[in-house]
Amino acid sequence: MLDTIGTPTLYLSFTVLVALLLAVDFFVLKHEGEHKVSTREAAMWSVIWISIALAFGGWLWWYLDGTLGPEIAKAKALEYLTGYLIEKSLAVDNVFVWITLFNFFAVPAMFQKRVLLYGVLGAIVLRAVLIYVGALLLAQFHWILYIFGLFLLYTGVQMLIVSDQEPDLANNRVLRWMRGHMKITDEYHGHSFFTFKNGVRYATPLFVVLVLVEVTDVIFAVDSIPAIFAVTGDPFIVFTSNIFAILGLRAMYFLLADMAQRFHLLKYGLAFILVFIGAKMLLLDIYKIPTGIALGVVGLILLVSVLASLMRPPPAPKP
Repeated sequence: MLDTIGTPTLYLSFTVLVALLLAVDFFVLKHEGEHKVSTREAAMWSVIWISIALAFGGWLWWYLDGTLGPEIAKAKALEYLTGYLIEKSLAVDNVFVWITLFNFFAVPAMFQKRVLLYGVLGAIVLRAVLIYVGALLLAQFHWILYIFGLFLLYTGVQMLIVSDQEPDLANNRVLRWMRGHMKITDEYHGHSFFTFKNGVRYATPLFVVLVLVEVTDVIFAVDSIPAIFAVTGDPFIVFTSNIFAILGLRAMYFLLADMAQRFHLLKYGLAFILVFIGAKMLLLDIYKIPTGIALGVVGLILLVSVLASLMRPPPAPKP
């Protein structure tokens, strides 16, 4: 039996809210047309998405305070906030990979927004399924927490080891499979994912990039979803904090795209966050680190890695 505050009404209401937010996003994209997103515009949308996520957390506390009491309201609101911060921070590594992808395929700036919007939509569906499966497994097999913890520890250590290495996209297995099994054009055809040549359907490079964006989210979801289960076992909290972190990913990408090098030490901070969350998960049956302390530790690691990046400029690129 899953221990959750989520009711059918809450899930339905949240789903409708997300659908409305996505509809607004699609409308804005269509209204503004194809254009390069400026840093100012990205910053504005980042503030909007973060404000919506925090407002939902405030509403959740108010709703639970009136229905289940102040103690549960405080605990669940803190779990939501901690989960959101963890998901938001781990998403930064996802953004760095997107930057590499777009540079590798030389995706025109005006088309990047469209790719990421569809990428976010696919990520929401994918994570909803993974969270549901993960919650069911944890409800039946408590020992899976230890598997998750070991995996997060291993992933964090691996990130520390290979943090300076760029992804080898030229030898990516998914890319090689697509090139071997699909007809793909060499040039872009506007914002289209497919085109026709002599009556034959071809995928465009934009479709290839979209597929790789979705694949990278699968990879990062395997890290981030177990990480949030270390904070809470409530699937409603896991789901809502995850989705709100994803909804702001596109704005985060455009905000960081032109200054990723300035935060070159952030990857080390993300690795330490995974190690900390993995250790927290392994210690759950021995000592349960309070959620407030976990929130403080994650926030401190992020702050230190950002400040260290600004104080220590990245090394000059090799000629």
